[in-house]
Amino acid sequence: MKESNIRNILALRGDITPGIPPKEDFKHASDLAKFIKETDPSFNLIGGCYPECHPECENPDRDIENLKIKIDSGVSHLITQLFFDNRVFYEFRERAVRAGIRVPIEAGIMPIVNKNQVERTVTMCGASVPPKMARFISKYSDDPVALKDAGLFYATEQIMDLIDNGVQGIHLYTMNNVETASRISENIQNIIAAENQRPREGINV
Repeated sequence: MKESNIRNILALRGDITPGIPPKEDFKHASDLAKFIKETDPSFNLIGGCYPECHPECENPDRDIENLKIKIDSGVSHLITQLFFDNRVFYEFRERAVRAGIRVPIEAGIMPIVNKNQVERTVTMCGASVPPKMARFISKYSDDPVALKDAGLFYATEQIMDLIDNGVQGIHLYTMNNVETASRISENIQNIIAAENQRPREGINV
């Protein structure tokens, strides 16, 4: 990777697959981060985090403690698992700061563009569905085009609010959907341009 001029590595443990015993060498992402830094400290390591607590962790306080271990192992930037309620992100960010975590925390946003995404997403990462989102999903569940537009609008509103509250980056989970990425980008490109000209740290999108 270094010979190919790769400098940034997203160090993840990955999801455990039911029925397949997990490997024993890197049980946690922090183990992988520590190994990479000890092998070659020149790499910039990015890690994941869960605003609503990692599904395998017993409580949010313990989850923050584990996240601090990840930072101490060499991770210098975080990207959150997806969430649909910005209050969850702000509360998580405050807990992280109180724990001494000072690295940039990038918000992970997934626009819901079909109703199958909801069950799959909630099952996968435990993200809660706020009432406002539940209402538009129920209202447009039989109209795929309207549901897609509503999902993109909701995600755009999320992003606008995050930018207004000093988010240090936006990561879009688009599931390889080019239209989703393009439409969100078009919705916010002028806002991002304006923010990047302000006398403070810019927004990474």
